[in-house]
This record gives sequence, C-alpha cells and structure tokens, in this order.
Amino acid sequence: MDLLPSETLGPADAAQVVIWLHGLGANGHDFVPIVPMLQRPETRFVFPHAPSMPVTINMGHVMPAWYDILHMGQGPDREPEHHVLEATERIHLLIDAERQRGVEGSQIILGGFSQGGAVALHAGLRYPDTLAGIMVLSAYELRVDSRKTEAHAANYETPLLFCHGSMDPMVPVERGRQAFDALNDGKRSCVWKEYPMGHEVCGPEIETIRTWFSACLDER
Repeated sequence: MDLLPSETLGPADAAQVVIWLHGLGANGHDFVPIVPMLQRPETRFVFPHAPSMPVTINMGHVMPAWYDILHMGQGPDREPEHHVLEATERIHLLIDAERQRGVEGSQIILGGFSQGGAVALHAGLRYPDTLAGIMVLSAYELRVDSRKTEAHAANYETPLLFCHGSMDPMVPVERGRQAFDALNDGKRSCVWKEYPMGHEVCGPEIETIRTWFSACLDER
C-alpha cells in the first residue's frame, strides 16, 4: 500500500509531529489555515489526502473519503468494515513513516475532524506504539464492539481530547459523548469540550487544542 500524499507544514526535521485527518469530501488543505493559530513553529503538521471513492449517502458521488457510509443510522453495518481496516492501515503507515524519520511515537499526535476524527480514534487506539495523544473533533467511534479485542496496550493510557458542537446537525453531539464516556475509564487523561456551534471548528476550540497539544508534547 502506497503512502498517502499529504500537505505538510513545519520543519522537516521536527521532533514533534501532528497528523491531522480531514472530514468527508474535504482534503488535506482543509485545516492548514489553523496551523498559525496553534503557535507551534517547532512542530511538523501532516495533513494527508484521503483517497476518492463513491459515497452511498451522497448518491454515490465520488469524493475524498476515509470510508463509505451506507446509511445515516447507527450500527455495525453503517460503514464497510474493510474500508475502515484499510483506512487504519493507511494511517499506521503514515505514523510509521514519521518514526522512520526518527520521531518518537510519544511525540506524535494523531487527530482528525468528523470522519477523519473517527478514523484517528480507531487507528490510534490500535497502533502498536505509544502515541502522545489522540484528538477527536466532531466525531464518533467506529466498530465499537471490536475495541476490547483490538485496542493495543501501548495506547491504553494515551491522552484523548474530544471536542464537539452542541448543535451539530451532521454528527449529533450524543455520538461524540458516547465515545468519550466509553473511553473515560480513569486510566488516562480524557477531556471533553462542548461548544455552541454546528459541524465546524470555532476559536475557543482552537485555543483548547493549542493548550492540549502543549500538555501532550511539551509537558510530559
């Protein structure tokens, strides 16, 4: 499997890396404008482009997507399992590539927005080396029933940040909250932040992310 193309910002030899996954229908350029607001000139940011595929809920139109979504309900048949597994493998390869450059896993944050946040959570919990943190923005947990058998011990205590809009019409806040509640088991730092917004990112949320990045990468 080839390494996904990515937009990158920051020093090529950075010792700290953030891999940030975009949402359905977007691309790796989507969150690039946020980087200056995070005030981390020493950190390398990697924004991969998801492959394009037909998306069932969008009338089969081809667009960048981490996996197909078959219907708007919930349940194990909502997302094709093989798509989720393939996306997870692609993200693990991106992390591996940074580690091969000499970056410690404990200095890599994996995060994403919406569909990208769901993949980040799924892939991060299953990665076989400890990460600095996993960031889940306006997202949810995929393949919930598989976590107990597939989650890797290396990331049992990895800090998690969940941010969600209380008025999100695309991913109801309850779905994000369910994921947070399931993982907030007292073994790790697990932060929930809710904002009066829709399916988007707001200024106060960016400040939360900036502070959390510092806690994960600078203060450990």
